[in-house]
Amino acid sequence: MAPSTKTVLIPIAHGTEPLEAVAIITVLRPGGADVTVASVETQVGVDACHGIKMVADTLLSDITDSVFDLIVLPGGLPGGETLKNCKPLENMVKKQDSDGRLNAAICCAPALALGTWGLLEGKKATGYPVFMEKLAATCATAVESRVQIDGRIVTSRGPGTTIEFSITLIEQLYGKEKVDELLSVLLVRPNPGEEFTFTELNQTNWSFEDTPQILVPIAEQSEEVEAIALVDILRRAKANVVIAAIGNSLEVVGSQKAKLVADVLLDEVAEKSFDLIVLPGGLNGAPRFASCEKLVSMLKKQAEANKPFGGICASPAYVFEPNGLLKGKKATTHPRVSDKLSDQSHTEHRVVVDGNVITSRAPGTAMEFSLAIVEKFYGREKALQLAKATLV
Repeated sequence: MAPSTKTVLIPIAHGTEPLEAVAIITVLRPGGADVTVASVETQVGVDACHGIKMVADTLLSDITDSVFDLIVLPGGLPGGETLKNCKPLENMVKKQDSDGRLNAAICCAPALALGTWGLLEGKKATGYPVFMEKLAATCATAVESRVQIDGRIVTSRGPGTTIEFSITLIEQLYGKEKVDELLSVLLVRPNPGEEFTFTELNQTNWSFEDTPQILVPIAEQSEEVEAIALVDILRRAKANVVIAAIGNSLEVVGSQKAKLVADVLLDEVAEKSFDLIVLPGGLNGAPRFASCEKLVSMLKKQAEANKPFGGICASPAYVFEPNGLLKGKKATTHPRVSDKLSDQSHTEHRVVVDGNVITSRAPGTAMEFSLAIVEKFYGREKALQLAKATLV
């Protein structure tokens, strides 16, 4: 480990909000931090919110004597309550505070954990809207900032503020120069908190019977935030989302070494019909999709049936373009691979819908991408309700 490497602890539990946990992991690791994801349960595998399964690097009980430059608490229920009730974690966070090192929390965790433990007294802090009264009851000054810094404590509001929160943590650990490097890769929203928009051409109704059936494939080195944002948001919308792993194992290690668990192997659902097939990206994950003949065949059949499909980050460039799936379509992709698109007229757009094809750019556009899918299936009002609920 390089002398300048900062160490970070992210504890997770059953009921942790997966989008918050994964976004923190996948911003801090490329930012240069040595991140340890620790389960406060008795096993490393946890059942996070929205039916998403995660696997920690270790058990918290095995590292209670370790020292970290930063401890970050994700939210979610009942995960936030479990973190609050974990005495070893409370002791670690309190020692962190008394030693003058960084603590951070998001969503319900500022009120439930940091506040309950007495660490926010007299400090400005923020959190998920329904926890603001509880936050104030801990003698904190509750503010509605998307991210709030007070001394050595950083707090934030919810899933839609997590990347901003994580970027702030990088700045606290490494300074502004490192932040500027990450912003060009992540493509963070330039107008956080404002109503989301997307570019639509050749407007087409996306139909379904009863409930949208949606397939989200994942592979080794898939981009974790993009995958989890899709699943998290679409399951909140009550779509039936199937996470399918490419290969022979349900457990998949993403591009930033976050460990996710699929619902099924792709082989098990290859003959099924879906209202939408949508691919996360990853500069190394997308080529794995491209080399999967079964997935490419499913996408071609989807296109031939004039049914919706989509991809974010490197997937439009590596999967759709070489297989003729963007012929006559406008699309966008990650800046690093945009030269691979034969039509580059819309590559600066954050989300592009052209008929039954939806594409997007990077982790920082993943929430807008997911909400655009919700809008196509359920309408603008439903999408805006979810955007408000997730603090987008």
